[in-house]
Amino acid sequence: MSKPIFQFGEDIDGYPIRVLNERAVRAAAGLLFLGAVVSFSNAMMLSNFQPTRFFVMVFILDMAIRVFVNPLYAPSMIVGGWIVRYQTPDWVGAPQKRFAWGIGLALGLVMFWTMGVNQIVGPINMLVCGSCLTLMFCESAFGICLGCKVYNLFNKEKAQLCPGGVCEIPAAPPKGLGLGKMAALVVFVGYAWAAGQWVVATKPVGLSQFDDMATLEDMGVKGADQAGATAAPPDPADAERCKVPAFAKAIGHEAQWKLHNNCK
Repeated sequence: MSKPIFQFGEDIDGYPIRVLNERAVRAAAGLLFLGAVVSFSNAMMLSNFQPTRFFVMVFILDMAIRVFVNPLYAPSMIVGGWIVRYQTPDWVGAPQKRFAWGIGLALGLVMFWTMGVNQIVGPINMLVCGSCLTLMFCESAFGICLGCKVYNLFNKEKAQLCPGGVCEIPAAPPKGLGLGKMAALVVFVGYAWAAGQWVVATKPVGLSQFDDMATLEDMGVKGADQAGATAAPPDPADAERCKVPAFAKAIGHEAQWKLHNNCK
């Protein structure tokens, strides 16, 4: 029997509510997280927001299909489900997932309106992107659905069939770390600190990327002055276009922003 297209969750014998395969959900979250990290890194490190604008459009379509049509037909769920097709399904409650994905869709629409349509970049975008990355990372890495936890605050019927049985009453008592694990963490933190100090102390001799750029710019200016070249009067429109936004100055990416936008 073919499954209906417009349905949220699957009807599985033995489960009182519609459910979703948590393994496929986590795989899909990991795929979206990868795309978000790549696009967000381009924005942060290179001041190139085009990949982020593209990813936002893909993200909201994927979320819209999940929420309004059927999660099984969302592209990320199709690929994620295929990747984990040989794993035994881990069925979890569907209602809270719909609520959580609705939050993701709302965040995506905010990003689309600000960055995609109006091309506004700034702290608001960074905050929304950071929130989406946090939600997807917790889902894919730890199996923790933060949006599902908010679900209980707005619904009389509490979430059921949560990953790891955290919705069950009484819940299994959490296991403590123990002295051995705590000691291992302390040793690792100390090692990481020492490694960081060693990396700083053994920095290769030479100029950094930003120093190289500044040096080349200075050489270009000096060469023009020595040649007696006269600078052309600045174009007001070009000067306005090349005005570095406050967010780029705040994060120390003024040079990258100018380079990406062909500004001097």
